[in-house]
Amino acid sequence: MGNALRSFAREPLLHFLLLGAAIFAAYSLVARGTGNEPGRIVVTQGQLSSMKESFTRTRQRPPTTEEWEGLIRDRVREEVYYREALALGLDKDDLIIRRRLQQKMEFVSDGIAAQATPTDAELNAYLRAHPDKFRAEQQFTFRQLYLNPEKHGKNLGRDTGLLLARLNQSADTTAISALGDSIMLEHQFAHASARDVGNLFGEKFAAGLGNLSRGRWQGPVESSYGVPVVFLAERMDTRLPALDDVRDAVRREWSSAQQADAATRFYQALLRKYAVSIEAPSPANTPEPVAAR
Repeated sequence: MGNALRSFAREPLLHFLLLGAAIFAAYSLVARGTGNEPGRIVVTQGQLSSMKESFTRTRQRPPTTEEWEGLIRDRVREEVYYREALALGLDKDDLIIRRRLQQKMEFVSDGIAAQATPTDAELNAYLRAHPDKFRAEQQFTFRQLYLNPEKHGKNLGRDTGLLLARLNQSADTTAISALGDSIMLEHQFAHASARDVGNLFGEKFAAGLGNLSRGRWQGPVESSYGVPVVFLAERMDTRLPALDDVRDAVRREWSSAQQADAATRFYQALLRKYAVSIEAPSPANTPEPVAAR
């Protein structure tokens, strides 16, 4: 029984019914608050409280007697002009007003999705259905020594081979940075993402790291700075992380998707109330065909 109720509570149709009831109740309250009589304006206690709260929050103090009387006059003036504008039909065919009202209706559908709380099962399902949104990048832990092509000239290949032999035969790694040429980059990198490595050394270098074996000095590996030799200590390939590692990101994406889906379903439910017909445009309003290029 409990599972059935929970399932029913998640049905979009129930949300729309509840939403309709909420809109009707809100409209009734507003109508009672402003008064249904055309020639009567009532500034309600709720409106007065809201006005005072807004003033106090903005000014960091309550209004004076003179300011309070001015706020009430402004509220009455606003209501008078609002009603007269509606009576004259000034709200009709006003693009700004139409778009503002559309936004308010969209806020209603957004509110439906914002109240939804996903379960771990739903988040896991979303994570696996959209792996590319959350896949962890390839990461590298490595050391590099730079050889300056201009300094070594035609002996670059020979010097690279000698350096690799020396590095792979030596167990002492405390002073290896002195064996390479000077460069304005670190010699050691821990858990650097493929994107960061590519930004520093170039895409060819990042791709080259992906093809190296671990545990020995290799190279040269082409980079934007010359031909470094590299010791790859660890490579973590791309993977889909566990939900706990990316829970906040998955929740944000899930909520965004739910909001978009709720907006679509809300609009489709409203659209079913109308019969839509589109008149054929006159020749003057027909777009010119785009010329083939």
